[in-house]
Amino acid sequence: MSQHTAGATDDPLATADSLISDLEAASEDLDRARERVAEVGESDLQEVADAYGKLTALFDRYEEEVTGDGDFQTFIEFQGRIAELTENLSEDLRNREVFEEVDDLLQQRRLTEGDWERVRAALEPVRADVERLEEREAAREAYGDARFAVDREIDDLAERIDDLERLERLGDADLDAPTGRLRDPIETYNDAVTDAFEDFRREASARELLRFLETTGAFPLVPFRSPPADLREFVESHEVGTEPIGQLLEYADYSRSKLDHYVAEPDALKRAVATQQTYLERLDAEPLTVDWPPAEAATLRFRARELTSVVARFADETDPSVDGASEGEADDRSPLVALRAVRALPRETDYERLRDSAQARAQLGADERERLASGAVSDELEACRTAKSRLEDALETHPSL
Repeated sequence: MSQHTAGATDDPLATADSLISDLEAASEDLDRARERVAEVGESDLQEVADAYGKLTALFDRYEEEVTGDGDFQTFIEFQGRIAELTENLSEDLRNREVFEEVDDLLQQRRLTEGDWERVRAALEPVRADVERLEEREAAREAYGDARFAVDREIDDLAERIDDLERLERLGDADLDAPTGRLRDPIETYNDAVTDAFEDFRREASARELLRFLETTGAFPLVPFRSPPADLREFVESHEVGTEPIGQLLEYADYSRSKLDHYVAEPDALKRAVATQQTYLERLDAEPLTVDWPPAEAATLRFRARELTSVVARFADETDPSVDGASEGEADDRSPLVALRAVRALPRETDYERLRDSAQARAQLGADERERLASGAVSDELEACRTAKSRLEDALETHPSL
């Protein structure tokens, strides 16, 4: 359950109003910036900006070298490039006379800091034109950021609404419902599959166990971690791979000299097993168990189907060694038998009501119950829905660029 459902204190309507206000202000700024560009004309301003960019690039390249007692040859080169730039400007360029004035100011025998100040002062009208384009670009970016903030808040509200609706559903659950009707079969299966897997892990060869784990990769709802490639290769290619995993882990703890007496290639075992000791020690039946409270009915059915295919690879329905069990008779302690009962729960019980009750008991704390009883959850849900609707309307009013 997200932090919102635990008791959100922020006001979704106030947040929405603030974001909408920001978006409207950004939209107004963009309109004004566009009007300032339109007053002059996009193409005329862009032509001025291109010329100004070339001019300031020359300033950046030469200013320090040609100010004061600089290199004469560099000074002449700079003046020549300024003159060439000015001569190549179109006759109808907006503020062309400013560029010509700057050219005149720079065509001196010696340039001082004061000359550069006069040059920059002369360029103010050109700079003002360029700023029209820059301000419009900045306004576009601010407008896009404001829309993004609104869009992100809509996503957050959608998640918050889902959580609150789920909380309300849990609040409507029958807390007195007999959830044992679900819990008992699930616990029976979990206990049976845990015992069966522990037996399998203890008795099967490492080769057989790793082959089993490899096959589970075809069942995404049974999340065993695939065995490391170097470990699989070792148990497949060495005789010691026919011994159980527990024995291999015990060997891995032996000293090199002691291990020499038990396996043909002690160094290979150390490399393959000791380096994967954590992986092997943590192998247990958890990926085979069913969660409590259980998943929704469709998910449980799909998972039970995959679990049946996986568990059948190491467990049988019958066990003739059980006292009183005849060959071919299903053993009610078999995980496969227990799993059939779990798989039938959505069909044979009032599953959703019992599941809702189980979830409510597990997830509703004192704070959530108090908020449900006081109507705070209902009020927050209504505010979130209203805020989300306002934000969606704002995005329609102020479309993307």
